[in-house]
Formats: sequence, C-alpha cells, structure tokens
Amino acid sequence: MFMDKTKKVMAGISSTVLMLGLVGCGSELETAPLPEDSYCTEWEWDYDDGVWECDDFDSHYYGHSYYGGRYFKTKSDLYKSKDYMAYKNSSSFLGSSVTDSSIKKSSGFGSGVKSFGG
Repeated sequence: MFMDKTKKVMAGISSTVLMLGLVGCGSELETAPLPEDSYCTEWEWDYDDGVWECDDFDSHYYGHSYYGGRYFKTKSDLYKSKDYMAYKNSSSFLGSSVTDSSIKKSSGFGSGVKSFGG
C-alpha cells in the first residue's frame, strides 16, 4: 500500500517536471534585432516596452531606451514618440506584460536568453 502511494507521488512529480520542461522549451519571448550602434556595446531587453535599453555602464547612453535608431533618455520621452506609440499599438509589438527586470541577454553555455555585449 505504501509502495502504491510512493509510485503515484513519483509519477505526479515526474509528469510535473516533464510539463515544466516542455513549457520552458520554445517559450522565449521574441525580441527585436540587437541594435548595431557604436555608442553602446551592451544591451538589455525591456519586456514591458518592447525595446532595447543600453546596459553599457561606460556609455553616455547607459539606461536609455533605444527604438527606431534613436535613444530616449526617459520612458516619458519614449512614450512621446509617435513612431514608438504606433509600434506599441500595432500587432508587431514585441513587449509583454510578463516581466523580470533581472533578465539580461547573454551568450555562452547555460545562459539561455539573457544579455548581449562586447
């Protein structure tokens, strides 16, 4: 009787782990292509606004949002852009209400989708 309960618990745990693994596969949020800009060499994706932010501490543009080839010092400046607002209200908007401010893009084994930089 104890063995039957153990088998059921183990089967439940195994199926849960399998489902979580499947949910994680291919569920990365899509991002815009990484900007090619010499003023910033490290980038972080802003999931709320669907834009890249300069994450290069040595850059004059550190912390600025980047959209349409332009830097925006504040979110307010970004939201004032007619081009950005058209993008945000379009079906091609790449932002999400699912956010994790600690997520950065990086390359390398085991890094997943996190931080890009030079």
